[in-house]
Amino acid sequence: MPARKSEALAKAADPRAALIVCLDLGEGGYDESVEEVQRLVESAGVPRHAVVRGRRSRPDAKFYAGTGKVEEIARLAAELNPATIVFNHALSPAQQRNLEKELSRVVLDRTDLILQIFAQRAQTTEGKLQVELAQLERLSTRLVRGWTHLERQRGGLGKTGGPGEKQIELDRRYIEKRVRVLKDKLEGLRERRGVQRRARARGDVLSVSIVGYTNAGKSTLFNALARAKAYEADKLFATLDTTSRRIWIAEAGSVVISDTVGFIRALPHGLVAAFRATLEETVRADLLLHVVDAASPAREAQQAEVDKVLHEIGADTAPQVLVWNKIDIAKLDAAAERGQYGRISRVFVSARTGAGLEALRGAIAEYAQARAAERSPVRPARSLQPQ
Repeated sequence: MPARKSEALAKAADPRAALIVCLDLGEGGYDESVEEVQRLVESAGVPRHAVVRGRRSRPDAKFYAGTGKVEEIARLAAELNPATIVFNHALSPAQQRNLEKELSRVVLDRTDLILQIFAQRAQTTEGKLQVELAQLERLSTRLVRGWTHLERQRGGLGKTGGPGEKQIELDRRYIEKRVRVLKDKLEGLRERRGVQRRARARGDVLSVSIVGYTNAGKSTLFNALARAKAYEADKLFATLDTTSRRIWIAEAGSVVISDTVGFIRALPHGLVAAFRATLEETVRADLLLHVVDAASPAREAQQAEVDKVLHEIGADTAPQVLVWNKIDIAKLDAAAERGQYGRISRVFVSARTGAGLEALRGAIAEYAQARAAERSPVRPARSLQPQ
């Protein structure tokens, strides 16, 4: 949520250009992180961008980057003339305010950037409510970021000056009220989904959720399995809202399969909390298909990030089948591997070409049959002795 003063100063700048700041703090995965934030910026609709790299042992308290690096950013900003400077890090309100004042540009951190993309992608009522909730909860901690009009006091008749309630207090009260309204609406949607879930349980319908890192090919796999036409694209967070379809697998019967929002490295906790209603489809699923981009050199790190979020939302105990997707790009053969209990635990597929999908359907059928066997009551054997 950019400061108004910086927005005014950046009016003459190019809104389709951004300067990206990526600092290596020695945490590992730096190159992959730089590539990822560039894709995030492109997904937000900003095609022109340049990257400022640097290395620090720890963030600077005032600017996150050091004063010398901030001077370098200012010089490059004068050349590229971007409307926005994006830090691939989480900035404190004070750091963000100091940077905007120093650079006279709108400064977004990683959370701001992801929120902007979410706001662009949300299509359903629930998705829009969740994005607004996350935005307001973030804004509530950043009301003083260069908003000089918030520092004036408002009198009893709406005039500034004199004793009265500060505008910032009025804004904070409005945000708190709106947050309560949004949470109530989302709770109503959650309860409605619970009714639908209980109806499926009574009908003994298997619930399968597709999860995975963003851009791993979840929506393409969903479309291939459900013969659906959910939106898919080679961009991060191409789809945001959960989509569910009922499919039929011969050995499993009726199955409800859901495509969920993708996860990403350092997914802001506020976003996870705001999207908890949607992610409940993942928590309550009978089986998770964890899609991994087999062609990505960072696939192991991405898999670990997904597992971390699954743990955070309480879905880490659900049975999983690993689905290594994009084997056509990775030059791997379609195959299936079995785990310690003899069931299929990993499948190599190409959702685009269809290779390996039969093995994946077989994995779902295996789980459905095992689940049915566990739920069947054990009948006592008939006595062979004469009565």
